[in-house]
Amino acid sequence: MKRRNLGWLLSGILFPGMAWADSTLNMTPGVTEISNEVYGLHMYALYICTGIGVVVFGAMIWSMIFHRKSKGFKPATFHESTKVEVLWTVIPIIILIAMAWPATNTLIAMENNDNSELTIQVTGSQWKWHYKYFDQDIEFYSVLSTPREQFDNRAGLGDTKGENYLLEVDKHLVIPANKKVRFLITSDDVIHSWWVPAFAVKQDANPGFINEAWANVPEPGIYRGQCAELCGKDHGYMPVVVEVKTEQDYLAWVEEQNRLKDEAKAAEAASLNASLSMDELMTLGETTYMAYCAACHQPNGLGLPPAFPALKNSPIATGDVNAHIDIVFNGKAGTGMQGYGKQLSLKEIAAVVTYERNAWDNNTGDTVQASDVQAASSGSETTTEATPVESAATETETVEQAAPPEEDLSKTYSLEELMSKGEQVYATRCAACHKATGEGLSPAFPSLIGSPIITGDVSAHIDIVFNGSKKNPAMAAFSSQLTKTEIAAVITYERNAWGNDSGDLVQPADVDAASAK
Repeated sequence: MKRRNLGWLLSGILFPGMAWADSTLNMTPGVTEISNEVYGLHMYALYICTGIGVVVFGAMIWSMIFHRKSKGFKPATFHESTKVEVLWTVIPIIILIAMAWPATNTLIAMENNDNSELTIQVTGSQWKWHYKYFDQDIEFYSVLSTPREQFDNRAGLGDTKGENYLLEVDKHLVIPANKKVRFLITSDDVIHSWWVPAFAVKQDANPGFINEAWANVPEPGIYRGQCAELCGKDHGYMPVVVEVKTEQDYLAWVEEQNRLKDEAKAAEAASLNASLSMDELMTLGETTYMAYCAACHQPNGLGLPPAFPALKNSPIATGDVNAHIDIVFNGKAGTGMQGYGKQLSLKEIAAVVTYERNAWDNNTGDTVQASDVQAASSGSETTTEATPVESAATETETVEQAAPPEEDLSKTYSLEELMSKGEQVYATRCAACHKATGEGLSPAFPSLIGSPIITGDVSAHIDIVFNGSKKNPAMAAFSSQLTKTEIAAVITYERNAWGNDSGDLVQPADVDAASAK
């Protein structure tokens, strides 16, 4: 083994191009044009360093052999030679410029997101990735799909580990080939790093900041990466899988996602009118718990205190059901407990809450249904008894009570009413990008303090909130996410908060009129 490693080292010094071609110790060329530039830059620098090493060490070895004292060689008597000083100053400068010029061009190209055709927000979360397509109403979480029994070496499954062990997820990030895709990378908890070696993309995901990257992949295929930042105890279980499809296949995938989303909405609505038995809830709850909760709270419910408290005999799992639902649905600020309202269906949340309240000898006997979760998460004052709904009529009433009232677009609101409601909408929908202080996260999310949009034409402000921005794909349209009353309130808030003080009041009728143009 030592001889073989020595052979690789010697051949790398003498014949670097040939020696490193098949070696796994070297960088990989990648599949994108920019990744090949990075690889070429790496090899270019390696050749220069190898050449310098050969010249310097060659001169040293030659001098030691032919200028040794035993041969009677007498050293030169010159000192502080101007020519030598100039040479060993000028030559390194020339070498540095020769290396810096192509490196600078490549770095500038890596940061150039101009003319991107698709924008995807990548959010790191312990220990999964959330992807949101800005030009499509598509978003999902991507979670490691390797069974926990395998990477914990349980049940003798060590021999069944596949080729992509710890590098496979339940949902791939799908992008089209030959399209420039822009990635907006951030985090909602700790520092992560989104790394796909084949794209030459490795960008930190920092909470409260937006970092940018891009890729234009010419060849369809599946490309794998990982979180490259030590983000916690399960850091090694956070892979990245990108599936590149032809444009036709990508459009078919988008249609399929929209169909599945409609089916999921229908299934969600149906679950509100269904009552599952304890056995059904416990079975689904255990599966959901093992996939989403066991990494932190452990399969036995004993947790990893103090960061992840035990659920066995805990006040949350044995106390008020509404509080239990709330913390699973919304998470808890300032802790490692994230909200699962966007990750799991109401049925799954109901099942996992039921499981946690009856596993590990908690044995509360409570059964939580999807309608209970829907009522509790919507802020309903109805007390959740955590028992099956006794009749379909009662379930229907619960759904109807939770449905939002129809908008009265003719109603006018005072500045105080609009500011109060607008602040709530801004905090939940806008603050993640533009920050609670309105300072933004440039360049993707500009500051709203004194900006031309906020202090300029009201109709233009309404248009960009309602329809989004074509110039900046990071600005999503909120027409399908907010009511016109909420849009009116948040625009009023933005035009009067943080010292903007325009005095403008935007009413629902104004939004309706502007959006109809």
